[in-house]
Amino acid sequence: QVQLVESGGGLVQAGGSLRLSCATSGRTFTSRTMGWFRQAPGKEREFVAAIRWSGGDTYYVESVKGRFTISRDNTKNTVSLEMNSLKPEDTAVYYCAAGYCSGYRCYDREPYNYWGQGTQVTVSS
Repeated sequence: QVQLVESGGGLVQAGGSLRLSCATSGRTFTSRTMGWFRQAPGKEREFVAAIRWSGGDTYYVESVKGRFTISRDNTKNTVSLEMNSLKPEDTAVYYCAAGYCSGYRCYDREPYNYWGQGTQVTVSS
């Protein structure tokens, strides 16, 4: 069983920064791809970023490239999402997810079989 707990959300002005963290439990963390998704009110949950188990491969949705950075620490079983130059359209509940995938499949929700409860990020204009 893998449990995921997000933290670090909050209210920030446009142009500001936040760092989200996801703490995991379970022995299989280091073998799984870790992803971040977000869901804004009235919208579908969408992919934001993912990182393979080795940390060598990362994936980002086009709208966050150059602003967000995903990283992981396999010694601490944590994954982080550094978010800079935040925009009001980044406002959403952000979810951490764990699964097995590579390449384009990591952009879909289907490969991720463990999810956190989410943390709210609100960016004011």
